[in-house]
Amino acid sequence: MSRGSRGWVQRATFVGALALLVACSSSTGPSGQPTGYGGEATLAPHSFDPAAVGVARVAGPISGGKGQIVLGPPGFDLATVGYEEHEYFLSGTADSYTSDAPLTSDGQWTVRTDASAPYTTRIVVRRPIDPAKFNGTVYTEWLNVTGGLDAAPDWTFAHVAMIRAGAAWVGVSAQVVGIEGNGGPGGILALKSADPERYGAIVHPGDDFSYDMFSQAGATVRTQPGAVLGGLTPARVIAAGESQSASRLSTYVDAVAPSTGVFDAYLLHSRGASAAPLNLGTRVAAGRGADQPPAKVPAPDPTLVRTDLGLPVLVLTSEVDLIGRSGLGYAQARQPDTNAFRGWEMAGTSHNDAYMLGIADRDDGSGAGDAALFAAMSAPPTSVYFGVITCDVPINAGPHAYIERAALDALDIWVRSGEPPPEMPRLELDAEGTGLAVDGQGIALGGIRTPQVDVPIATLSGLGQPSSTKSFCGLFGTTVPFDPAALAAAYPSHAIFVERWNASVAAAVEARVVLAADADQLRQVAAASTIGG
Repeated sequence: MSRGSRGWVQRATFVGALALLVACSSSTGPSGQPTGYGGEATLAPHSFDPAAVGVARVAGPISGGKGQIVLGPPGFDLATVGYEEHEYFLSGTADSYTSDAPLTSDGQWTVRTDASAPYTTRIVVRRPIDPAKFNGTVYTEWLNVTGGLDAAPDWTFAHVAMIRAGAAWVGVSAQVVGIEGNGGPGGILALKSADPERYGAIVHPGDDFSYDMFSQAGATVRTQPGAVLGGLTPARVIAAGESQSASRLSTYVDAVAPSTGVFDAYLLHSRGASAAPLNLGTRVAAGRGADQPPAKVPAPDPTLVRTDLGLPVLVLTSEVDLIGRSGLGYAQARQPDTNAFRGWEMAGTSHNDAYMLGIADRDDGSGAGDAALFAAMSAPPTSVYFGVITCDVPINAGPHAYIERAALDALDIWVRSGEPPPEMPRLELDAEGTGLAVDGQGIALGGIRTPQVDVPIATLSGLGQPSSTKSFCGLFGTTVPFDPAALAAAYPSHAIFVERWNASVAAAVEARVVLAADADQLRQVAAASTIGG
């Protein structure tokens, strides 16, 4: 594939939270088992050629305007955990991509560059203050814009583990909506609305150019660490994106990754059956006359991850992503595990949950967040962010955050050593293939198992919100706490509960789906509880 020419921290208020609540949409359909295109992929020796990607100019750290970075959370002082946050502008010339043939479901696409356009965007960097604490890994997140502003769901779910490990994190404003807004309520926190003085210099030519802009952001981390990482030297750069961002990152993996080699591995988190369009065909770019609009190039439904990439890819899926009524339908895009692909499906989880929608904002890793999430299984919230969104049924308080932390750690190990994550059982579908198979307590069968579902004190599900549910509640899943009689029958004493819980924690650590540091916290919150007492 040839390349063309290159050339306020805002708190996550209830409006800002809208960006964390929604996902890409695709139709659902029956699919009982993983269906892929076969082919045993193997990891290829990976090297990054800087000449394959355009060079971005770096400005910053950025200050001015209202004096604060517009992106939330965190809702705690990063300095208290030994981290700092800075913001930079990246400027350059980005290409768009097109295909001369319809894109195919196997993801083995051949694309070419199309138009080019100048851009200026921003990145946010969170990194250890002490260089000696840096572990060499940089997680680069494609910021989510569905709520009309930039949001960082992968940081939100997994920041505790990133900080414990000493990793750096870079959030990339790859899409125009996060900068300009989309007319929705979240748009007041789009960059140019929230602080027009600070962000007035940003110029985004349209999402057709987002893929190349993301490449150049990742390449900047690699080639200009003195400018954006404070001199930290990255050894691994891992790309991540959740929901809508996973849709775009899925297209990136199939279309762009083979020719750029920027990233060492990919986390596609809560994606749907399809992927994002390669080209929207909505902008006239530099070098193209007004009478020559680009052709729209949609992604097929379903879209699989190409099997010949030769780099680690892990798809992390909650129950609602698989078959939920909100229409993600990832069951249609399941594919077999290979030496370069893993599909992890999480029992008892939803797309977003009580941790994501409030608890995480103030979780500094001290254990208070773990205690709050454990307590939410017995007293789950029905509303989030000051009641602006209220659901008919209490929302999910499941183990999503713990499993994502383990997934990112597994990707890091995969890149470091070549040792792949363990293959995990998939969630079991019902006889019709349109719903989940569940046990007598309504808990999903199969998938990744944790103490929250195997030593339950509540029925945790990605499903269960009524069909008339409000706003984004269909993505939030449900929690139905066990009544006192059921708890007493299941756990005649507190000691029995703790013994069973701890055994399940140990099994999850052995399976590499819960990290050892998280296991310590899970044992502590169980011991401090009154379950069975």
